[in-house]
Amino acid sequence: MHPAPSIIIFTVFSGLGFGLLTYLGFGKPDVSGFTAFVFFLIAYAMAVGGLIASTFHLGHPERALKAFTQWRSSWLSREGVLSVLALVIMGLYAIGVVFFDTRIAWLGILGGTLSLATVVATSMIYGQLKTVPRWNHWSTPILFVLYSLTGGAFFAGQVWLAKPLLLLLGIAQLLAWIFGDSLFRESGSTIETATGLGRIGKVRLFEGPHTGGNYLTREMIHIVGRKHAQKLRVIAIFALTIIPWIVLALLPFSHILAGIAAILHVIGALMARWLFFAQAEHTVGLYYGAR
Repeated sequence: MHPAPSIIIFTVFSGLGFGLLTYLGFGKPDVSGFTAFVFFLIAYAMAVGGLIASTFHLGHPERALKAFTQWRSSWLSREGVLSVLALVIMGLYAIGVVFFDTRIAWLGILGGTLSLATVVATSMIYGQLKTVPRWNHWSTPILFVLYSLTGGAFFAGQVWLAKPLLLLLGIAQLLAWIFGDSLFRESGSTIETATGLGRIGKVRLFEGPHTGGNYLTREMIHIVGRKHAQKLRVIAIFALTIIPWIVLALLPFSHILAGIAAILHVIGALMARWLFFAQAEHTVGLYYGAR
């Protein structure tokens, strides 16, 4: 699929923001006053900024509010409802922590839980799509949650937790790539099944359905060369997990080094998320000879 910058920014930074809100809701780090204000400001900037970025991918951004009405059947709508609830409740919790040095534990836990639930809902927007086998897999929600918790641990200063989470994230991402490369083939989708003409015999594309591009060719079909994808995967995994883990686990702790590790982690996350979209084979591509 076409890796739109707005969707990459949305999924990466909203995940980081809600991940940080999850830790803050559970009292990590245990801060108050101006320090707490800075942490909440960073979390809200990433979470809200990511959500705003997602609206740029809508055909009619002015109709975004309608997305909240289908929460019974749509994961996109559920994500919208959960994100608003999480932001409101965490906002109330933040007021107590920042201005009154009062931590209402149950309110923070509720807000933190809703923040993580928002990330799960975001992952299911993609994980429930049977037309994209690479996404319709158990690894999708696990990856989204691990990205959120690992990045959140970085920004929350929870180095003790970031170290094992980096290893888990790296393993999960590698497994997702390994399994994902064969999922489209194993799904059994072919030009014969797509057209329903398999009973006649072998089907081949004589010419494209139309002469010009359209929404489907722009959004659903994007082919990345295997060699390029492998190189990007190596770079992404080193920036995402390996180098940050080495910095945190093997080198003497330094705030500067930890900051560099966090920046590298975010760069790796952006690269891996680009691949998440770019390598997603949609069954509609069969009609255009993309497979």
